[in-house]
Order: sequence, then C-alpha cells, then structure tokens
Amino acid sequence: MGRGRQKAKATRQARDMKYFSPATDLAALERELSGKKPDREENNEYAEYAEKYNAYDDEYDEDSPY
Repeated sequence: MGRGRQKAKATRQARDMKYFSPATDLAALERELSGKKPDREENNEYAEYAEKYNAYDDEYDEDSPY
C-alpha cells in the first residue's frame, strides 16, 4: 500500500471520529451530575465485615508502607 492510500485512510478515519456523535444516555448523565451517590451499605455485600474491621482504620493509615 502506498503512502497516498495510507494517508487517505488515516484522514478518513480521523474525519469519521471527529464527526461521530454516539447516542447520549441522558438518564445516566443526570445521575452523574446530580451528585447523589448510591447507598453503600445497601449494595455492599461486605458491609458486615467493614463494621468489624473499622477499628483497624485508625491504627493503619494509607500512607504507611506496611
């Protein structure tokens, strides 16, 4: 394949990407912009373990190498 054909293909692909507009999920956008976060306790299957080990959070901070 010559350079001219390769460049034409790249140009066509770039143009397709530039003007492509996928369908927008407006409901998902509204959820994201509303700032509401899902209830972690309701959806978290490990919530019972989190309560059990919360005492260790203060002892070990995230910046610690261990």
